[in-house]
Amino acid sequence: MRGPIGNRVVVRVACVLGLVFLSVASPSLCQSASQTTRQDDARLQLERGEALLHQGNLKGAADAARRVLEQNPSSAEGHYLLGRVFLNDRKPEKAAEEFTRALALRPAFPGALMELAGVYVLQGKLADAEQALSRAIKADPNQVVAYLVLAKLYERQQDFAAAKQTYQRVLVIEPKQAEALFQLATLLDQHGESKEARETVTRLTTVSPKHAEGWYLSGRIAEKNGDLLEAASAYQQAVAAKPDLVAAHYNLGFIYRSQDKPKEAEREFLEVLRYRPEYAEAYVSLGALYTGMNRLEDAEQAYRKAVTLKPDYAEARYNFGVFYELHRKDMPQALTQYRKYRELGGRDERVERIVGAGPP
Repeated sequence: MRGPIGNRVVVRVACVLGLVFLSVASPSLCQSASQTTRQDDARLQLERGEALLHQGNLKGAADAARRVLEQNPSSAEGHYLLGRVFLNDRKPEKAAEEFTRALALRPAFPGALMELAGVYVLQGKLADAEQALSRAIKADPNQVVAYLVLAKLYERQQDFAAAKQTYQRVLVIEPKQAEALFQLATLLDQHGESKEARETVTRLTTVSPKHAEGWYLSGRIAEKNGDLLEAASAYQQAVAAKPDLVAAHYNLGFIYRSQDKPKEAEREFLEVLRYRPEYAEAYVSLGALYTGMNRLEDAEQAYRKAVTLKPDYAEARYNFGVFYELHRKDMPQALTQYRKYRELGGRDERVERIVGAGPP
């Protein structure tokens, strides 16, 4: 057996057998071999613990972490693993204790700092979370995840400028980082910076052409700017990338309806209901669409389904009342829906006059 690995095995065997030949295994070599054995076992236990944690076996992962710490109480990785087990077990206080112990042993431990920041956010300690994330970034200036979490923290604190700057910092490190592009575009859109939002989301869909949420955001921005053709195209890209993206189907249905494309609109609203059968709003939209197509039986069924699914949906009650009044010429049924609309807090002058003049 030759080479470093072979020599290590010879040393271990010699130490175990007590064969202390200077040419084979001196006392210092025995100590080194024993230390190497412990280190290898600790590494294997950490790997085992990580695998068990990934599988959801919290007890097994905790046992592996504790075995590491029994062998070496100064193992920052052991405390880190145990902290993550506690966090997955919904014990944030114990998790924070373990992450703090890991950081006492290794102050510049980005993973422990990140996890500790997450615990602080759960506990509402936002200043402590910000400090932990800043330390993680100082320990690893290219720590993209730390920047992303810090930016979301700034958003939570309603510090738009700091959040924007932090997302931009990520894009200096990784210009094609999809999450940073998406979050930055969303942030810009929310704060009325439409032009920059549009440029950012275009960058996103260029580098990630299958980013469904990016296409959806692009559609929303275009729709707000009055560009319905561009919005429709973006929503189509969104549902092509993610067929169950209900919001894109729903918005696309409204655009088709405004473009006098009832068949296409019906298809999109039905797609919404295929993925979300409980979506009462889609039934109301179908009711209005079918009414315009003079499919009154279908319209009545759609409205009835909407108020069955969501009895306190005021808009559905109002539309159903209008349907009975103007299209079925059934005032008793219309009054029933209008009264329910008022009970739910709906206020419409015309409805007030009709209900006031109607029979009790």
